[in-house]
Amino acid sequence: MSLTLDTPDASVGRGGAAARPAVRVTWRYYLHRPVARALLIVALLALGSAVYRRLSGRGTPDDLTRYHDRTFAVVHILDGDTFDVNARDGEHAATRVRLWGVDTPEVEGSRDGAMHFGAEASAFTRSALAGRTVRLVLDSERTRDLYGRLLAYAYLDDDPISLNEKLIDGGLAYADLRFDHAYRARFEALEKHARKSNAGLWKDVQPEQMPAWRQRIEASRR
Repeated sequence: MSLTLDTPDASVGRGGAAARPAVRVTWRYYLHRPVARALLIVALLALGSAVYRRLSGRGTPDDLTRYHDRTFAVVHILDGDTFDVNARDGEHAATRVRLWGVDTPEVEGSRDGAMHFGAEASAFTRSALAGRTVRLVLDSERTRDLYGRLLAYAYLDDDPISLNEKLIDGGLAYADLRFDHAYRARFEALEKHARKSNAGLWKDVQPEQMPAWRQRIEASRR
């Protein structure tokens, strides 16, 4: 980007009619100005921070203040591991919550289509949450996923066992081994127990019926 400025020529008197020479100004011109340079650095840092949070899914400290260990009404249930609560989230009237550390099979109408035991998992979560309030517990290391959904462990009433755990223990969800979180080891142990007991989906699921990420893990274990 460049800008042309007219500057007075000292060699021309008040009544002179000579044309003023043009000074060509580029973005480098402003980089030599301390204030402009400082403002540019601040803007770039802010932009970089926003992009990093979006790509990493880490969210913001404000999430912990607004949601951690607080109770909300469930207003909509999408499937076995995703639902909305009555808390405004930016331009959205409700906050979309993704259960942290679990992955339930997809249901009809999803991007990947219906999967083995997806309907059963969705029915379980719908029965557990419909018309209820839920207490959300967040992990301070990460509060959002790549789609901007709030990552949480969900608890009903005073039940010390989270919905996340119940889904895995009942064979209604896979322990999501793609990411580290506070309860990863516990969730993995619960899945091993459910699998050994042939609970839920583990009774007759075939490798090709699993989510793509899980198929890759299963193949690497052979």
